[in-house]
Amino acid sequence: MKREKGRKNTAYDIAVIGMAIALIEVCKAAMMGLPNIELTSFWIIMFTLFFGRKILFVIPAFILIEGCMFGFGIWWVMYLYAWPLLALFTWILRKQEHVLFWAVLSGFYGLLFGALCSIPYVVNGSFNGGIKSGLYAGFTWWVAGIPYDLLHCAGNFLLMMVLYYPVKTMFTNIKKLII
Repeated sequence: MKREKGRKNTAYDIAVIGMAIALIEVCKAAMMGLPNIELTSFWIIMFTLFFGRKILFVIPAFILIEGCMFGFGIWWVMYLYAWPLLALFTWILRKQEHVLFWAVLSGFYGLLFGALCSIPYVVNGSFNGGIKSGLYAGFTWWVAGIPYDLLHCAGNFLLMMVLYYPVKTMFTNIKKLII
């Protein structure tokens, strides 16, 4: 079932995209009670590695569903660039195969997440009180969340270390069956 260049998405592609979105949402809901421990980063990395450009359909749908479920607040704005940024880093570094590399990247991303999330607060604060006020708003928001960023880092690192090889093996076996 290899795709020809320029061919539209096949039923297989659409099914993979739908299942990827559903898996991210189910895992996110299942882990919602844990502070900044999530599988979204793991799945975005794995789906980017194994399904390539299909991630360009998964991430916007995931972001839209999150907005519909939880509201389109200022927190939602950062989803518009934070998750695509993780997919971009993954795509650029996709030749890497060692679990430790992906665990470090995932952990670092978890640590960086709060800083990425502070950008809308910088912009919003700047509109309401000038650039100095905006920088203060973003900085204080980021610093207040550092303990959660540390949890996010540790969770992302450990989840990648534990799940990378089993999921990689599963995806590889599925690809062999289908293609």
